[in-house]
Amino acid sequence: MVSLRSLPIPYRALFSSFLVLIGVGYLMALSLMYLVVIEPHQKLGQGLVAGISDQYHGLPKGGSLLAAALGGTMAGKISSADRTLVLQWIHNGAKIEDYPQLEPIFAKNCVGCHMANATSIPPLASFEAVQKVAQADTGTDIAELAQGSHIHLFGISIIFLLTGAIFALSETPIWVRVCLVVVPYLTILMDIGSWWFTKYLDPAFAYVVIVGGAGMGLALAAQILISLWEMWIEPLEAVICMLRSRTVAPPIPAKR
Repeated sequence: MVSLRSLPIPYRALFSSFLVLIGVGYLMALSLMYLVVIEPHQKLGQGLVAGISDQYHGLPKGGSLLAAALGGTMAGKISSADRTLVLQWIHNGAKIEDYPQLEPIFAKNCVGCHMANATSIPPLASFEAVQKVAQADTGTDIAELAQGSHIHLFGISIIFLLTGAIFALSETPIWVRVCLVVVPYLTILMDIGSWWFTKYLDPAFAYVVIVGGAGMGLALAAQILISLWEMWIEPLEAVICMLRSRTVAPPIPAKR
């Protein structure tokens, strides 16, 4: 039976290089998710669940990011009178003809941090930039959701096809191999399917997004680490044990 331990060294080197790069790529994906999804919402005083819920479902009752910030984490950064004027402007539709009256307020209180070249937080240095966060936030639209879903479903499924095919050659118990080959596909459906449920059914499905993503990452880590262990660490341990046994002096036979 072919196993990871019995593979020729060129195949082990090939599979190991692929697994390591996939692992690094996944860590880069986590870094991007932190910078794009988690960190901006943290700066607005939101946790991970609230951030995911707002990203896909939008703000409650058609609220805007700007109004939510002024009523929450940014409330202390602006005077009560200025906050009232901005909130009234948002309530009236955030019209461009009224913006010149609000521009000094944004310049005095906001632009110092929310500059035109800001990336991790929304810029507030122009009407166009302010308008984006002043409009009702309804979350990810259906076109973006469909695009992201099909890209992730195809891409991640192929990745797990390849990593799973390598891991299936391990010598772990058969039930472990079956579980770690099947579970990733279930977590993909949990994660990406819950984007849609969060958007159209209930924001509480954001918890399922987190569970599915965590399960996906743990399954990938298990496939990679177990495969690398069996290809390199176990054979090395066997060689070390063999060398140690050869260096042990044979027992001296007892004299009769």
